[in-house]
Amino acid sequence: MSTKKQIISLAITGASGVQYGFRLLELLLQKEHTVYLMVSKAAQVVIGMETDIALPGRCKDMQEFLVQRYGCGTGLLHVFGEDEWTAPTASGGGLVDAMVVCPCSMGALSAIATGASNNLIERSADVMLKERRKLILVPRETPYSDIHLENMLKLSRMGAVMLCANPGFYNNAETIDDLIDFVVAKILDQLNVEHKLQPRWGVGA
Repeated sequence: MSTKKQIISLAITGASGVQYGFRLLELLLQKEHTVYLMVSKAAQVVIGMETDIALPGRCKDMQEFLVQRYGCGTGLLHVFGEDEWTAPTASGGGLVDAMVVCPCSMGALSAIATGASNNLIERSADVMLKERRKLILVPRETPYSDIHLENMLKLSRMGAVMLCANPGFYNNAETIDDLIDFVVAKILDQLNVEHKLQPRWGVGA
């Protein structure tokens, strides 16, 4: 695993499973990677339903809240609004190493697959595709319709990584946090970020 510090865009959209996104955010900041965070309006609704996190609505307040929550260094976390077109993620000239959409709603998936770019999240993903940079999408939906599957196949063929939120059980998970960490570990592997969330397959067997 690389020890190089990266700039990573993280988008949390309005699918169930926002816990994956927050856990990923926590670990990236712990490792002192710079994170450009975007939280959709639909995601804020889901956050209120699925967690006890009282996330402020304004970007500046959200950034201050999360910096305090995770105790990260000044300048590591930057929060951008959906209409903030001057954000570094909105252009190929911005220095972004990789992007993760976690969780990725089917609406966001569809918009990214068609290049809609109606908001900063969609545009940021479009930039990653056109610049041939790492784009990881974490869909959380079941069952999948033909439309969902076709969009995922389309994006996979474009080079995006489809990393569905499907935790495995072979590590004998004991808590919900263990199941969350299973998926987050897979994301960190794709980002080439070192972690010790779970044992490596075959190690110590």
